[in-house]
Amino acid sequence: MKQTFTVKEKIVQLWKLFLPILITQLAMLLMNFFDTTMSGHFSKADLAGVAIGSSLWFPISTGLGTILQAVTPITAHLIGSKKTEEIPFTLIQSIYASASMAVFVIACGAIVLDPVLGRMNLEPHVETVARHFLWALSCGLIPLFCYQVCRSLIDATGLTKISMLITLLSLPINIAFNYLFIFGHAGFPRLGGAGAGVAGAITYWIIFVIAVIVLRKLPRFGDMDLFRSFYPVSFRKWKELFSLGIPMGLSTFFESSIFSVVTLFMSKFGTDTIASHQAAMNFESLLYMLPLSISLAMIILVGFEAGAGRFRDARTYSTIGIITAIIMATMTGFLLYLFHKEVAAFYSDDPDVIRLTGHFLLYAIFFQWSDAVQAPVQGALRGYKDVRITTVMTFVSYWVIGLPLGFLLNAVTSLGPFAYWIGLISGLAAGAVALLSRLFFLQRKYMGTNKKAV
Repeated sequence: MKQTFTVKEKIVQLWKLFLPILITQLAMLLMNFFDTTMSGHFSKADLAGVAIGSSLWFPISTGLGTILQAVTPITAHLIGSKKTEEIPFTLIQSIYASASMAVFVIACGAIVLDPVLGRMNLEPHVETVARHFLWALSCGLIPLFCYQVCRSLIDATGLTKISMLITLLSLPINIAFNYLFIFGHAGFPRLGGAGAGVAGAITYWIIFVIAVIVLRKLPRFGDMDLFRSFYPVSFRKWKELFSLGIPMGLSTFFESSIFSVVTLFMSKFGTDTIASHQAAMNFESLLYMLPLSISLAMIILVGFEAGAGRFRDARTYSTIGIITAIIMATMTGFLLYLFHKEVAAFYSDDPDVIRLTGHFLLYAIFFQWSDAVQAPVQGALRGYKDVRITTVMTFVSYWVIGLPLGFLLNAVTSLGPFAYWIGLISGLAAGAVALLSRLFFLQRKYMGTNKKAV
């Protein structure tokens, strides 16, 4: 990470961060893809069990993982303000906090997992696979959360390529262990879908160890003396981490959970509609990796500049990030408009499903424009360490505006399942406007403070 002086230099630095982050996010999606597909080749019951287990695991790994992303703006501010001597203490305290979170989640899982699975009325073998998959995967929860901390610190220094390489390395490792434990090759136990959980846990331990070695040995981190000393627990530092991280995690939860609820509402429209909705949402989630990756880059860049007190540069980065995301959304939206039927055909051979999926994908174009504003702005706000008000804005936009509007449109119009998509789009657009207003307010505030200081 370095200070930049021209718009061109800022664009170059943004792309140097953005591309590795994008590849990292896609690689993380592929890990779940291979868990599911390889289990499916064992049996359809194991496929169903892993799918159920993954749907329960996803909010844990993403929502709680987002809490630990608070390490990124904290570290970026320390680097920008040239207080790097505080980073080793921040890292160790964050490791302690992440491990404690993992132990708490495992304890909660021991209490609620069986009742949750029991209420789902699954076939006995599917329920057993889901349970064993999750318990095996939970053995890797501590290293996964600790790795999230290490990755956040690495990214905050601008070395997003390192995180990318570690994540890319995890893919063949995970696939290899899936091959061994799912199918029982080379003398390993034949565990079926549960083997994917074992493979995931082993992979998490390996990438955590790799991250620790990188932080210890890479010359870039040599002056920081990371993992050289272990400090007593500081709840004051935990408070800083969680005061930032918990609102960030809640924002992610409000956003991800609303789509799960809408999927439940879709169930009344029949199998074809559910399948089409899921297919379109899956592709939209893939496209969302573009603004999401820009958002993560914004946390680093704005945090670095805000920490250094260079608020004009922080504002410039925010503007570049939003414009870049809008240009990407316009390009992908245009391509999706042209080829929505071809994209729909990737998901099904059924004519009715293809038609419905194509229709949903046309609505997805409007998702992209709202995401192109909302995601980078949210990342910029997190870079400023402004998370509490934005969490309320996220909740209101989705749960007070988006979902009720979809429910109302479904009740009073003949839009059917598309009513809920219109509601989501409206909520997302409202959230984008609210967050953008908050960003403008903060920028004026900090620019005014900066002028007074001068």
